[in-house]
Formats: sequence, C-alpha cells, structure tokens
Amino acid sequence: MAEILIIDDEVSIRRLLVRVLNNAGHTVHEASNGEEGLELFHQANPELVITDIVMPDMEGIEVIRRVRQQAPTVPILAISGSGTPLYLRAATTLGATAALAKPFEIAELLAVVGRLLETV
Repeated sequence: MAEILIIDDEVSIRRLLVRVLNNAGHTVHEASNGEEGLELFHQANPELVITDIVMPDMEGIEVIRRVRQQAPTVPILAISGSGTPLYLRAATTLGATAALAKPFEIAELLAVVGRLLETV
C-alpha cells in the first residue's frame, strides 16, 4: 500500500487516522505540528500528506505551500474542523489536492485517500 504522513495537533484525530489507515494497509507517519511534519516529510518521503489547517506554530497552509515547493506531485489532503469552508477553499487554492471538513465519515476519508493515491 502507501506511505502516508498525517500532520494534526489533535491527538485524538491523529490516533483515529493512524488506526484507520493502518487497518487499510498503509504505513503511517504522524506529526503533531507543521515543523515536525516537514521534518518527517523529508525523512519518510510519503506518497500522501494529510494535514490539518488550523494548528499552532505553523498553519497547515504553510505546510501545503512548502510541500508543494519541494514535491509538486505529492497529493495533499487538507482537513479542518474550523467550521468555515473558507479555510478548506484557501487550502485547495494554495496547493492541496483535496479537502475534507471535520468531522468526516471514515468511508469518506478512505474514498478520498484511495482516489488521491490512484494519481501517484
């Protein structure tokens, strides 16, 4: 399957995503903030990045911008529970391949991940 990097400051969301994606057969790396996520991105060379948008220290928008500069073809899934679609629209405008609003259904997440990995 695929190597996936999850960047989210919410421990419960990260644990859920790791469990679901591991169960689907993927190898998952996780980071609790953007800086850590970018370090892991360079180490793990993931085939997909899933990043939260609203995080302390480094916003997901900046993570998306930097990943796009370094790896223009790696799919990026932006997720946000901010309650406004504005963040997700900005994320896709600035380079995210797809976006999901939290909370999302597990089946919806797996469908989007599968679609994004088909393009790799």
